[in-house]
Amino acid sequence: MELDKIEDKYLKMGEANQIVFSETLQALAETDKDIIAVTSDSRGSGKLVPFAQKYPKQIVEVGIAEQNLVGVAAGLASAGKKSFAVSPACFLSARALEQIKNDVCYSDNPVTLVGISAGVSYGALGTTHHSLHDFAALRAINNITIVAPADNFETEQAVKLAAKHDKPVYLRFGKKAMPFLSEENQTFQFGKGRVVKEGKDITLIATGETVYPAWLAAKRLEEDHNIKATVVSMHTVKPLDVKLLETLASGNSPIVTVEEHMINGGLGEACASHLFQKGFTNPFKIIGIPDEYTITGSQVEIFNHYGISEIGLYETCKTLLNLKI
Repeated sequence: MELDKIEDKYLKMGEANQIVFSETLQALAETDKDIIAVTSDSRGSGKLVPFAQKYPKQIVEVGIAEQNLVGVAAGLASAGKKSFAVSPACFLSARALEQIKNDVCYSDNPVTLVGISAGVSYGALGTTHHSLHDFAALRAINNITIVAPADNFETEQAVKLAAKHDKPVYLRFGKKAMPFLSEENQTFQFGKGRVVKEGKDITLIATGETVYPAWLAAKRLEEDHNIKATVVSMHTVKPLDVKLLETLASGNSPIVTVEEHMINGGLGEACASHLFQKGFTNPFKIIGIPDEYTITGSQVEIFNHYGISEIGLYETCKTLLNLKI
């Protein structure tokens, strides 16, 4: 099944996480005048036009100048404002990396960095507009929480927590409408993974918009082979929920990690590093973008090409489980 074709019999459809981010920030700003959105000519793509119309004194436009964006947001935060710096993830996490490192993290300013249109959301615009390095780059910087919500519930909760957080946060959002992944597990906390499907035979640990195809693959394994897979939304890439990770690995069943990111330096390597150092030897596979420039295509086409899809993950799980069917 393609990422953008969701069966109503399974899951309830929501909005794009970027839209939920904007709606949540607008609701918070209604009662909190310290909330400031700072944008780099990205109020349109960041869905902040309604915010700007309603709260014109709570938005700062710096133009296409991401380094200034982060510096201004850090200055506002140092003066007691709750600043949200909104920019395409590819530019925010690369062009302004020094400002993130020094003005935000080293200076301990509680800025929420909001990377929009993340991963391969920009599709055919290609490598220049893909953010497949942001987890790796930001994981290497001290004093920042890295969060990639999977659905609208996680997005709303992440924005609310970020507004109260007294440390730097990076929120990563994509452009595609996402389904609600679990009506039962309505818990969210930075640094704590969210189990959206219970199982015992194999575990899929995903983050952001890859959680949904992981969920679909798990559903297919159950329907076709009675294989029960656990699916985890590891929305917080840093700090990693190592307690949950060790619990998932304790049965020695195979583990597959899934991310809309280069296989180098992201969620998969973070999980593998921790488990290996703790002595776990589970069969393990990292699914993401290989060390190459991506093919040209939409997000769906790119996901399908690299196996970040229902059928791709289904086949990966079958291989790890030695299923010949």
